[in-house]
Amino acid sequence: MDTQISVRISRKAVEATDIVSLELAPLESASLPPFSAGSHIDVEVKPGLVRQYSLCNDPTESHRYLIGVLRDPASRGGSTAVHELLQEGQVLRIGAPRNHFALVPAGRSLLFAGGIGVTPILCMAERLAQSGADFEMHYCARSADRAAFVERIRASRFADRVHFHYDDGDAAQKLKLAEVLAGAAADTHLYVCGPGGFIDFVTAGAAKLGWPKERVHFEYFAGQKVDTSLDGSFDVKLASSGKIVTVPPTKTVVVALREAGVNIEVSCEQGVCGTCLTQVLDGEIDHRDQYFTDEEKAANDQFMPCCSRAKGKLLVLDL
Repeated sequence: MDTQISVRISRKAVEATDIVSLELAPLESASLPPFSAGSHIDVEVKPGLVRQYSLCNDPTESHRYLIGVLRDPASRGGSTAVHELLQEGQVLRIGAPRNHFALVPAGRSLLFAGGIGVTPILCMAERLAQSGADFEMHYCARSADRAAFVERIRASRFADRVHFHYDDGDAAQKLKLAEVLAGAAADTHLYVCGPGGFIDFVTAGAAKLGWPKERVHFEYFAGQKVDTSLDGSFDVKLASSGKIVTVPPTKTVVVALREAGVNIEVSCEQGVCGTCLTQVLDGEIDHRDQYFTDEEKAANDQFMPCCSRAKGKLLVLDL
């Protein structure tokens, strides 16, 4: 984390089955750095373990940050630490807010949240409601007991704009995506966050109806599974020294460089957060991240060494 802020956990609450929220209050000042809807922060959940969580409180608030965390059975330690180790009163180190999922000016906004993906979407709803913007929100969850922040939503100024959809509910309340998307005006933008399968379902539905990519915005919480069976070795060359390091099929660029004495700062290690972004001076990149846009990937001048690889035999890095 480039910027470190000390905060205290002022409240920890159960929001739904396997979901807790943490309210983080400033420790050294009266206010926290401002943030915009869609922002996330780095949180050091235990020494040496940093994870990213979206801010889900009203973006006009400066006296606190609020995050929601799902207990993930496949957790690499982050969500387990939040649920089992962190307690009210504890002091944490966090990073300043960053936003790769920002709202853009639009005549109308359609918000889609799947499960814990409600956190940035809820913040967006707060901001849109404050500004008097036209929007509609659809919140999908496996069941009612797994939907977080429901009471807050029902008590909000935008409650009548939110539709709940549960996998175990009757057919009438299921999300009818094509109906929601069809006939949208040309100045309508779509935002979706949640599990990878949910994001793919919504974005594919939009593409099928002819939505242009620039009006479809999404944020993954985890890296997508990639077939690594055909991975081979390749070299990376450090432009500053000329040093060449071989990356075997079973290791990432980050790991290979670390073993060679070259450290790159990482956080999520899944190609989601952007912490390890590295400039590429030569060579063709095999992008495996969820961070860059298609246009940024096509530029072939930067990559995420925590997950991406080379299509050829050599990448020259600006290191």
